[in-house]
Amino acid sequence: MYLHGALFLGVSLFWSAGLFAEDVAVLNNDSCLSCHSTMSHDAIASIIEANCAECHTAPDITGETNRVSAHLDALDEVDLPLHTNNSDLLPGMAIPQYYRGSRLGGDANDMLRIEAGPFTRGTDNRLPDEGPEHIANTTAYLIDRYEVTNLQYKKFITTTKHNSPDHFENRTYPPGKADHPVVNVTWNDADAYCTWAGKRLPDDKEWEKAARSADARRFPWGSKFQMHNANTPQRWGSLKKEGDTTPVGAFEKGASPRGLYDMSGNVWEWTSSQYEPYPGNTRRTENYDENYKTLKGGSWWDCSFYSCGMSAPSFNRAFFLKTTKNNSFGFRCAQDVGAAVLTAGTVK
Repeated sequence: MYLHGALFLGVSLFWSAGLFAEDVAVLNNDSCLSCHSTMSHDAIASIIEANCAECHTAPDITGETNRVSAHLDALDEVDLPLHTNNSDLLPGMAIPQYYRGSRLGGDANDMLRIEAGPFTRGTDNRLPDEGPEHIANTTAYLIDRYEVTNLQYKKFITTTKHNSPDHFENRTYPPGKADHPVVNVTWNDADAYCTWAGKRLPDDKEWEKAARSADARRFPWGSKFQMHNANTPQRWGSLKKEGDTTPVGAFEKGASPRGLYDMSGNVWEWTSSQYEPYPGNTRRTENYDENYKTLKGGSWWDCSFYSCGMSAPSFNRAFFLKTTKNNSFGFRCAQDVGAAVLTAGTVK
């Protein structure tokens, strides 16, 4: 519980007075498995083994998992959905949550250009570390259209022999999740991938500018929360389902005007920025520290237990040590304009 708990110390155990109505939605977590099924722990492993053992012997469980993983791994570049009936799609999603193969492939993500200039950063209406609202500037830059996926990250670790994430088995991702955002990555893992891809992590100003656009909107799609525009815990609560990541780009109505996907929800995204107060902030805290990195975007995970508030707004931010990893942390990459563009990806 420490990993998720520590994160939301940064987005306020005690600042609930400034939350919006949707911030206080309480979702059901009836067991450890609802949050920790992908985490390595003896107790979790025992629960999973006991559940599977109702129908399968231990050799059956291990052998079948390996066979399915190997089969789907061979179909990495093939689009063979597990579900083709539109009635199988969850509300708001243009594609199934799990499917064989990949829509995007393993090459680096396409990138979009964000022009130089000012934008509105932060807010005066919510948590103290999100303000004060002010005008910030960036130079022109490029940023990934999508979060980095399991398949893309697999290509990286295969090429570089980098350690695989905790949710990978035999150095490959779970069946049906090629296009889900890679998770269980530290800041150093994310930085290593972006560097290998000829890119870098975005700073938090670049990230927020790309998400909010020119009109200082609260969410990538507008200023009003829409339940089925993003993969958020509020959405999973409304569906009465346990949450999980979703394929990148699954929520077409949740895209920003600039064409970026999943800038709200799905996974928290590492940035290159230290966690520090905004200019003019007088509500200082001991948590502002050069050892913490800022994350943006919120995630699918229900953090209501920690009274963390709603994580979907584009001005929201969290902080964490660079060594932290869990199943709601991922990333996307950025690049300086004029830098060599990878043949693996394109700029639009």
